[in-house]
Amino acid sequence: MVVCHLIRKQTYFDSVTLMLIGSQVKKLDGIENAVVGMCTDYNIDSLKRLNMYQPEFDGLTPNDLIICIMGKDKATAENGIAEVEKRLKSRKQASGASAELPPATQEEAARRLPEANVVLISVPGEYAAREAMQALNNGRHVMLFSDNVSIEEELELKTLGVSKELLVMGPDCGTAIINGTPLAFANAVRSGDIGLVAASGTGLQEVTSTIHRLGCGISQAIGVGGRDLSEKIGGRMTIMATRALAADPATRVIVMISKPPAEKVLTPLFAEFKNIGKPVVVYFIGADPKMIEAQGFVAARNLEDAALQACRLSNKKQYNPEMTDSEIKKLADKVKLPAASLRGLYSGGTLCDEAQRLLQPAIGEIFSNTPVKGCKEMPDVYKSSGHCIIDLGDDNFTRGKAHPMIDPDYRAERVVQEFADPNVGVICFDVVLGYGSHPDMAGEMVGAIERGRKKSGRNPVLAACICGTEEDPQGWQQQKARLAEAGVSVFPTNVAMVKFVQHCLERK
Repeated sequence: MVVCHLIRKQTYFDSVTLMLIGSQVKKLDGIENAVVGMCTDYNIDSLKRLNMYQPEFDGLTPNDLIICIMGKDKATAENGIAEVEKRLKSRKQASGASAELPPATQEEAARRLPEANVVLISVPGEYAAREAMQALNNGRHVMLFSDNVSIEEELELKTLGVSKELLVMGPDCGTAIINGTPLAFANAVRSGDIGLVAASGTGLQEVTSTIHRLGCGISQAIGVGGRDLSEKIGGRMTIMATRALAADPATRVIVMISKPPAEKVLTPLFAEFKNIGKPVVVYFIGADPKMIEAQGFVAARNLEDAALQACRLSNKKQYNPEMTDSEIKKLADKVKLPAASLRGLYSGGTLCDEAQRLLQPAIGEIFSNTPVKGCKEMPDVYKSSGHCIIDLGDDNFTRGKAHPMIDPDYRAERVVQEFADPNVGVICFDVVLGYGSHPDMAGEMVGAIERGRKKSGRNPVLAACICGTEEDPQGWQQQKARLAEAGVSVFPTNVAMVKFVQHCLERK
């Protein structure tokens, strides 16, 4: 294999454009690997990890573009670079030909859309609070997609939001559906009478998508950010969002999803729920359901159960899981693990958390980069051993590059790596669909699986859960078919997939 590269100093393209072009070029004949990106710390680490780093990269900055191709020979690698340049030039020409350039500032965006009342902010964390403050002072709700916002800034923003009766969704809020409009990583779901408040992005996606597939619908889905129920923030936005749903005539059932609130937040939160006058389903991830039931609320056991309970309250009839336990066990009984270890490769943090909590009591020692109680910290997040369940959307893996729901490259690389480990008997992963996600994540994962089989000569058991709906741009059934053709067992929820994995490991 030969590595060729090209450096374009002071040349900027957004990470999504570079990711898409890199993924496309990587599929060309004779090309083993491709890194197309700005010279961030993460991309430099990736080049070193892939044995593609070159001395000429020393001293480059995040303002410099790197095109680095590993091919079967020099001509192939150079052709790969030429193809990248061709595609970048085409993108730039298409952008330059547009009638109107995108607004460069929030003020300019507001001038173009004076009727807009929500500002979605996705800028580096050091600038995010300033932009959010400006939006609030201009009388607009905020969805703060940005992370790396300090808790002190969050408190200031949410205190101002409450005083102005404006929502501050976030920081690090990845999903919301407001008045039928999906924001950021949201799914195409029908309108209905179930309203949700969640301090969990993929948790919100999993529950809203499951509700849709069960035949029910969503009135509002409000994300509040993972720290809202901490002692310092005090549940300010959770309480405000809950009051909004209580006053919303279109909402008949309310679902609350979060990690367990701080003790000082729990009492006022439960008091607020009791004043609603509408049925409330509560899923505090990892909390004792009896504590919730003792307060008079419906306690969900997991994300799938939260959707089932909400639909039951909405339509006053019984709902069953999309796959029964007997169906899952029957499927597991047909497979044979070639080895004993599990590797879970998740793009959704809440789904990763849920998998650990469900599996740890059954299979014992589990390692993770984001361990829950009872699991252990991975000594090296880039190298698995034993049972590992990994959140690839964690900061370790997204520093300087797009989230794995957008950019599948590192997860695909990790699939190939796990195939090569002779101790691995089963690999499971999520495929999260929706408006912000990769247009064909199933196809990307299938490509990685095929490379893993070819390189290792091994065939571990494969399982995937698809979070989404048929109405999503990617199409639930189409994604399922791509995976099934590659020999992957496909499940409608993370809970169903985890039950399958547990049965497989227990049989081993």
